[in-house]
Amino acid sequence: MSVYAQSKNNTKPFIVVLDAGHGGKDPGRPTSYGYKEKDIVLDITLMVGKNLEDNEGIEVIYTRDSDVFLELRERASIANKADADLFVSIHCNAHNSQAHGTETFVLGLHRNESNFRIAKQENEVIFLEEDYEANYEGFDPSSAESIIGLTLLQEDYLDQSILLASKIQKNFTENLKRKNRGVKQAGFWVLHNTYMPSVLVETGFITNKKEGDYLNSSKGKTEISKSISEAILSYFLSLNGVSVNNIKSEEKNLNNEIKFKVQIAASSKKIRLKSHNFKGLSSLSREKYGKIYRYLYGETKNYSSALKMQEEAVFLGYKDSFIVAYEKNERIPIEKALKTKTK
Repeated sequence: MSVYAQSKNNTKPFIVVLDAGHGGKDPGRPTSYGYKEKDIVLDITLMVGKNLEDNEGIEVIYTRDSDVFLELRERASIANKADADLFVSIHCNAHNSQAHGTETFVLGLHRNESNFRIAKQENEVIFLEEDYEANYEGFDPSSAESIIGLTLLQEDYLDQSILLASKIQKNFTENLKRKNRGVKQAGFWVLHNTYMPSVLVETGFITNKKEGDYLNSSKGKTEISKSISEAILSYFLSLNGVSVNNIKSEEKNLNNEIKFKVQIAASSKKIRLKSHNFKGLSSLSREKYGKIYRYLYGETKNYSSALKMQEEAVFLGYKDSFIVAYEKNERIPIEKALKTKTK
């Protein structure tokens, strides 16, 4: 059994929907070097899926596994109908310069003109679809106002999306020594309409000759796919606490200043901390992170107890809840918390 095996108390598989961008009549961004984005990202996506399928407890669903055209709304619909736990859309970037490097996006207001440009390019595929005016209810890829409206439904999943995006970028940067263009927020329609943590990965620039050669090579596709799949597995671990094989022995050595809570929601709305607002849960707390409020359940110094609190939250309907750790009231990664020893 893989070290990333499914939690014994969770009978539902962890469903990952992998979305190879573009396809069919939509080749992706044009390049003078002969690369086709739709082919590169399909190869990478299928390799990511194969890596994940080797781990018990994870189920992989592809929006496309061949060279076919899919509407953006179809991609989101596949993930929603599967009740997926994660949506990962894989792309290549393009620019009219020799820009290079990787960046991973979560849904949010574009913070600068560059982010808006990339989102606009990826969203413009809707113009290839029949009846797009009716299907997208007046959405205009060129309109900043349209993009603002996209962000609201994904607020609950923003923290989880950022967590995965950060892990992907870390792997690209530390393992592959790729230029890190960061985790960014932008208004991608395909991320808006998915009801689970979602990211869009720009694996590099096919308009850069050196980077395009790498992305189009067997070596590049293998390395990129491994980085993405390992980030997804690490994300799975951090949410479920699986593969922490010696939790009890580790807990004996934990710093007494380490505390665990369960994050059950995140929203721009400030909600009163009353149990009837949170499906009967008590021992609630709230913290502000930028313009978002994080809502947390419980508090314990025992990681095993935190796992039980998470199970309770999931049972009550907070299926995307996850454990967070604090040291001296500062949030730290779970992995770091479990490795922190008493002095």
